[in-house]
Amino acid sequence: MKSIKGPGIFLAQFADDSAPFNNIDNICEWASALGYKGIQIPTWDKRLIDLEKLADSKTYAEEYQGKIAEHGLEITELSTHLQGQLVAVHPAYNDMFDGFAPEHLRGNPGARTEWAVNQLKMAAQASRHLGIDVHASFPGALMWHTVYPWPQRPAGLIEQGFAELARRWLPILDVFDSHGVDVCYEIHAGEDLHDGVSYERFLAATGDHSRARILFDPSHFVLQQMDYLQFIDIYHDKIGMFHVKDAEFNPSGRSGIYGGYQDWIDRPGRFRSLGDGQIDFAGIFSRLSQYGFDGWAVLEWECCIKHPEQGAVEGAPFIRDHMITVTDKAFDDFAGQTADAELNRKILGLKP
Repeated sequence: MKSIKGPGIFLAQFADDSAPFNNIDNICEWASALGYKGIQIPTWDKRLIDLEKLADSKTYAEEYQGKIAEHGLEITELSTHLQGQLVAVHPAYNDMFDGFAPEHLRGNPGARTEWAVNQLKMAAQASRHLGIDVHASFPGALMWHTVYPWPQRPAGLIEQGFAELARRWLPILDVFDSHGVDVCYEIHAGEDLHDGVSYERFLAATGDHSRARILFDPSHFVLQQMDYLQFIDIYHDKIGMFHVKDAEFNPSGRSGIYGGYQDWIDRPGRFRSLGDGQIDFAGIFSRLSQYGFDGWAVLEWECCIKHPEQGAVEGAPFIRDHMITVTDKAFDDFAGQTADAELNRKILGLKP
């Protein structure tokens, strides 16, 4: 067994034009003061990172890493959630996802996808320069509009969809492989990889590519009413990253999983700050520790009620209190005996 590292914090929801969230030095000072030991960095936010420079120069990457280390922090992982989303966008969502791309690419889906693919490839190189071997992203979605099929899906539609998704990702995965870095897809509603079965379909379509792994975030399983502990039992060897995010699901006679188009605060399924939801984090940390997960436990703050700064303040001690230092001895070692083959044969009733 191995011990989980932490606490870490994903900076995407905190970056802002106002101090202390407006540049990497200020936000690192803030995170360190709250007790965080690692930061997960959104690569699309130029206030915090220059992805192209990190990919181009190992020297710059080491300087950037050193600046963060001065605050007593490590970079846990880089994230390309927004760029990964743009690798595969169904035309129905073009306008809504255009905001994820630079302004000059909006309205041009082909150029937008090409930009996103290049961003992913740069992220692979940047991760290698930083000495990080896991990376967070979204896979995008070509089939999400068919998730609840009416009319029924035509035969072969899903197989063709996953084949196309794999076709787009395989060159990216191969670049990550050349740099020794795993792509950990966040299993998430709205993505074609939204549960275990859809992840398995994608993995099969890629020929079981060794770099296609999982970012485990239990909040998305609560909103889908999945068993997130059993998910760890099934897919633990594929889990490369861990977002610590809480959620609750309170269905009523008026609304359930789909939410009735309501705002987040009125939906039965809601993301919450750590400790305010229904997730069994003691069970999760125990399961991950049991299976030897030694990555980072990273807070992702999303809550429809609590202010993000309060969530961040409460998040570090919450994660720290759930972390397990795994044992290097058995609890009953005191009653054991030294290895003795002859004694074992005697106990087994075998002849000398």
